[in-house]
Amino acid sequence: MNTIPSVDLREFLSEDPGKKKKFIREIGDAYEEIGFVALKGHFLSEQLVEDLYAEIKKFFALPEAVKKKYEIEGIGGQRGYTSFGKEHAKGRKEGDLKEFWHFGQYVEDNPVLEAQYPPNVMVEELPRFNEVGKETYRMLEKTARYVLRALALHLELEEQYFDKWIKNGNSILRPIHYPPITSEPENAIRAAAHGDINLITLLMGAHGKGLQVQNHKGEWIDAIAQPDELMINVGDMLSRHTNNRLKSTIHQVVNPPRELWGTSRYSIPFFMHPVSEMPLDCLENCIDEKHPKLYEDITAGEFLHERLIELGLIKA
Repeated sequence: MNTIPSVDLREFLSEDPGKKKKFIREIGDAYEEIGFVALKGHFLSEQLVEDLYAEIKKFFALPEAVKKKYEIEGIGGQRGYTSFGKEHAKGRKEGDLKEFWHFGQYVEDNPVLEAQYPPNVMVEELPRFNEVGKETYRMLEKTARYVLRALALHLELEEQYFDKWIKNGNSILRPIHYPPITSEPENAIRAAAHGDINLITLLMGAHGKGLQVQNHKGEWIDAIAQPDELMINVGDMLSRHTNNRLKSTIHQVVNPPRELWGTSRYSIPFFMHPVSEMPLDCLENCIDEKHPKLYEDITAGEFLHERLIELGLIKA
C-alpha cells in the first residue's frame, strides 16, 4: 500500500447499516495493511481548531524562562511543558528537534484515578489556553471512542468492548512545536522513526509534507491529510492486544528542505490510552495455527512504564 486510505466517521454514525459496515471494513482493512487512515467527519469544529492553534502558538512564543516554569520535575513529562531536545526515539540518543506540552485526562467520578494522575498545569499568562485545550481533548476523545467501537466490531468483539477501558484513561493531548532549524542538524530530525505506545493516535496538523509512514516493503511514504481530516494510527498497545493483526506502523517527521528551515511546524497528536489495569493479553480470536501468540501478558500500565524508560522520560 502506497497511499493512506481516507474514511468518513459519519458513515459509522449514520442509521444506514450498509454505510456502517462499509466504514468498519475500510478502517479494519487499512489498519491490517498499513496502520494509518485519514479520517473525515470527526467532532472538532473549524473554530475550535483555529482557537487551539492560536493558543499553542502564543504559548511556544513565550520567553524560555516563562515556559521553563511549567516544566514539572518528577512526573516523566506527563503534564505541562517538555523543553527542546529532551525526548528521543526508542533506541536513539539524539534528542528530537521539538518542544511540547501535555494536557492529560479530566477525570470524572473516580477519586482514586484523580489522585493517581498528575493534575493539569495551568498557564497563568494565557487565560484561554487551558480552556481550549480541554475542549479539544474532549472532542478528540469522543472521536477516538467511535473509532475503537468500529475496530471492536471488525475484531468480532462487542461494539463497546473498549469503552470501559478508555473511560478516564491515561490519554494525552500533545501540542508540538518544531522550531526553525538554525544550523545543520547532526544526526537529528524533528521526530525520529518510532511507533506510538498507546491504543490509537489522532493527529492534527498533518496537512503538509513532513510526516512519513513506513509501509510493509520498508518504503517511506508521505502521509498528508486534507484540511478537514485527522490522521489516525494504531499504537503498540492495540497491535499487541490484537496479536499484531492491527499494525502499529513506524513513522517519522523529517526535516524540511533547506529553503524552509526558517519555518516552524506545529502538530497536535492525541494519544488514546486506556486505564492502567487494562490487560493487553493477545485476544483469543487473534490467535490460531497461522498466527501463534507473539507477546507475553502485560497490563497497559506496566507497558507504558517500560516505554517511558526507553524514551528517556523517566529513570529506571
